[in-house]
Amino acid sequence: MILAHGLGGRSDLPVPLWLALYAGAAAVIVSFFALTTLWKEPKLRGADAGRPVPLVLQRVVDSAFSLVVSRMIGVLLFAGFLTMAWAGPGTSADNPAPAWFYVWFWVGLVPLSLLFGPVWRRLNPLRTVASLLPSRRRELPDRLGYLPAIVGLLAFLWLELVFPHSDSPRAIALFGTVYAVIHIAFGVVFGPRWFDRGDAFEVYARLIATLSPFGRRADGRLVVRNPLDGLLTISPAPWLTALVLVVLGSTAFDGLTRLPFWTSLDAGVVGGTAGLAACIALTYGAYAGAISLTRPYLRRGFDPYPAFAPSLIPIMVGYTVAHYFSFAVFSGQQGFGRAIDYTVVSTGVIALVQIAGIVAGHVLAVTSAHDRSVGVLRANYVKVGQYPMLALMIGYTALGIALVSGS
Repeated sequence: MILAHGLGGRSDLPVPLWLALYAGAAAVIVSFFALTTLWKEPKLRGADAGRPVPLVLQRVVDSAFSLVVSRMIGVLLFAGFLTMAWAGPGTSADNPAPAWFYVWFWVGLVPLSLLFGPVWRRLNPLRTVASLLPSRRRELPDRLGYLPAIVGLLAFLWLELVFPHSDSPRAIALFGTVYAVIHIAFGVVFGPRWFDRGDAFEVYARLIATLSPFGRRADGRLVVRNPLDGLLTISPAPWLTALVLVVLGSTAFDGLTRLPFWTSLDAGVVGGTAGLAACIALTYGAYAGAISLTRPYLRRGFDPYPAFAPSLIPIMVGYTVAHYFSFAVFSGQQGFGRAIDYTVVSTGVIALVQIAGIVAGHVLAVTSAHDRSVGVLRANYVKVGQYPMLALMIGYTALGIALVSGS
């Protein structure tokens, strides 16, 4: 199982690294100044936006039959995965379960959610099993917010990026089984709301799904909408910003581990754990620094952390595309039980997709953040108040391109 993501070296870039860096930074800067010139008031409407799809389509989507079929598919797929992981061959070379888990599921959540919205909520087998058991329905404390999801996400990221036997089918089977038991138990205790805040994979998929062109309006109608309107439908909750920054920090660590500097360290599990924690902490620290510089320009009563947290999601998606694209194309083939064909896509195409993912994610983030800034920054400081976040996004862009280039 090849668990390194993205390009293997700087020579894979179809253009010089300096040119890619300048182009990425320029795209973000030009977008920002165009927005400050042409976008003078909030235009995104969030849950009130969208054009309704034909009613017959909504009836099909919302039908009891559709819901039951979705739940059955999710349960059967999960049962098949666990069966193969526990009882199949003991190596990833012969067992497709690792490819199913890391590529088809984890990476697959991104295009699935972007294209069709929060469909994983329906497919989620843990939610289905918990709903069939007697529930105690205790109230989930609001102060926890997304903290349980962060714990689950960190456990998965450590397994994927640090654990030396991350491709072991038995290790994956153990993780999947323990994860399922824990979340089904909490789902029984706290009811369906647990999965909205506590299940790392469902929360992650739902955040990505806000960028889908399909969504629900405030009145429940299924609509086609501007994906940036979807970002405004996210309800502020504690630990939301931290959750997104955990994903961003983990992709930075993933890029770091492919550099000659890191590979020469032979860091082991302890060093890898420390490196993952440090990358997440540095990512969070950079964002916190930008927010602290933005605070003086805010109108009274606005907390910048929940105000700007949704704007980080396009960056999260862009980084995910950049760091997992080649991994999905190549290692995903093992899910079919066949050898990897490395000629299906060129390194040049991979590099272009990676750079495009990072730049597009940041341009969308700048657009979303600007729309929010117009509403929360004091009138005379709308432009200057965004400079700290602009500098942060330029830095994130440059770092992301440098890391996927292997430089």
